[in-house]
Amino acid sequence: MSVRFAAKRRRGMAALTLVAGLVVGAAGCGSGGSADSGDSNKHESSASTSSATGSQPSAQERDSEAPLAELKGTSGLLLQITSAQREAGGFVTVNGNLKNDGPKRVTVPALVRGDETEILRHGMSLGGATLIDDKEKKRYYVLRDTDGRPLTTTGFSSIKPGDSLPVFMQFPAPPASTTQVTFQLPTFASAAIQISG
Repeated sequence: MSVRFAAKRRRGMAALTLVAGLVVGAAGCGSGGSADSGDSNKHESSASTSSATGSQPSAQERDSEAPLAELKGTSGLLLQITSAQREAGGFVTVNGNLKNDGPKRVTVPALVRGDETEILRHGMSLGGATLIDDKEKKRYYVLRDTDGRPLTTTGFSSIKPGDSLPVFMQFPAPPASTTQVTFQLPTFASAAIQISG
């Protein structure tokens, strides 16, 4: 599992390097003419277009659109699912934002870790998340690396009012014929999400 996670990180770093190179190239290839706001807007839109053409364009395009689902939690917490992407390694990566819509700092409930001893040993995480494939009647749990660490965002505790935390979770991929699953996270409402890729 850690090899897959490392490969994904390498792909992400390669995409980031490519985007940075495109941005520098776009800035260096400017006309050298006027520096009016129209010209600078062209460079900004070029850079944002370049970043949207990274390794997963469909997922990043969705980030600027409406989320796939919004799940309400306790104390004003809101989980926005922005993408659920099927990966070549046989897993699905779910990305989103955990946001505090309330007026006070909120401690994320420990129940989101789930109740498996192996996951609890590794601290705060979203290890309690599951995907349910109603068609195949199967439940998929968050993947773990060889040391038992969940392949999900870890190490968070609380969120200030109005702040959001980008999160991810990786699951075994359902069969290719399954395009819709139900996402569940303890203390949050459930929601149906579409898997792309």
